[in-house]
Amino acid sequence: MLIVDDSKLARMVIVSSLRRVRPEWTAVETTNADEALAAVSGGSVDIALVDFNMPGVDGLELVESIRKRHASMPIAVVSANMQDEIVGRARELNAAFIAKPLTDEALGAFLSGASLRLKTAAR
Repeated sequence: MLIVDDSKLARMVIVSSLRRVRPEWTAVETTNADEALAAVSGGSVDIALVDFNMPGVDGLELVESIRKRHASMPIAVVSANMQDEIVGRARELNAAFIAKPLTDEALGAFLSGASLRLKTAAR
């Protein structure tokens, strides 16, 4: 699972939650859009959690770039900024929206749906 956030603390919170919810999964951490796109291009990730507020390219622009290469990858935008415009744009890009602070329950729900999508696509 790819975790994209410029905040080390935010990445630590997400990784900690991932270890509780899906301990067998591997996290790939990146701090910006360029690193994230390199990880996605390398084929080492199936699911992405993307922060909205990042320097340079914001999370929605990053999701749009990922969609061009991986139209069906499960992606969630993770942000404390819950403006209708941001949530709506995430949905237009076929991405979920998870509010910060991230909870194990919210992450677990997203990952359950993401796993199902991946299993269905693999058939």
